[in-house]
Amino acid sequence: MPSGFNHQSVPIENHILRSLPPSDFERISPHLQPVQLNHSEVLNEVDEVIQSVYFPNLAIVSLIAQDTTGQSVEVGVVGFEGIVGLSSAFGVDKSPYHVLVQLPNSGSRMSVRAFREEFKRAGALHDLVLRYAQSLLQHTAQLALCNRLHSLSERLARWLLMSYDRCQCLDLPFTHEFLALMLGVRRAGVTEAAIILQAEGYIRYRRGEITILDNEGLKEHTCECYPLLRKEFYSLVGESATNVKSLA
Repeated sequence: MPSGFNHQSVPIENHILRSLPPSDFERISPHLQPVQLNHSEVLNEVDEVIQSVYFPNLAIVSLIAQDTTGQSVEVGVVGFEGIVGLSSAFGVDKSPYHVLVQLPNSGSRMSVRAFREEFKRAGALHDLVLRYAQSLLQHTAQLALCNRLHSLSERLARWLLMSYDRCQCLDLPFTHEFLALMLGVRRAGVTEAAIILQAEGYIRYRRGEITILDNEGLKEHTCECYPLLRKEFYSLVGESATNVKSLA
């Protein structure tokens, strides 16, 4: 991990920042501001000008597509493996998504101007961001397929497992209303799916919180999309990423 950034109160867990050579990190360090990403905090609205990019530590951020009627579905998830505001690297000024914090934790914020200046150097940050962009495109395509073909209980299991991979925590502070937003379904559908998973002993649901009881059982229940997403995730961050600290 690079040295420096001593003013930050918590260690940097973000994969992109941790992967930078020390000289590159020291150059951008003055432009990084430590931030707390709070539950349900909106980082960008659709078509809002992107002012900052974010490098989450153990926070998880959802990228949510919306139509003109207000219907929405999650099309991407960003955790410690990536960056929020990725499209700004490619000259896009406005957010294509409603960007919402689903699991709180800390992160680092950088102005779009400073980020673009470093990206245009075509150095280590440039290469890491391009590799992450490819991974996110694959992630988004797989989610589109999953939302079209697989049952809601399989999709819920996949979603919980993806969250676990990014925080290594078994207690997830998610309400049925929040999950319905993420999965693009009615609340009643999430309730039915959660009942199925709870009846099998995979999870326990209490008001506003889901606890994973049987990680391996969830893996057996979910669809084939999760193993593909997991493989790509760990090819990006490395298997050693499983030692991130628990939020539980």
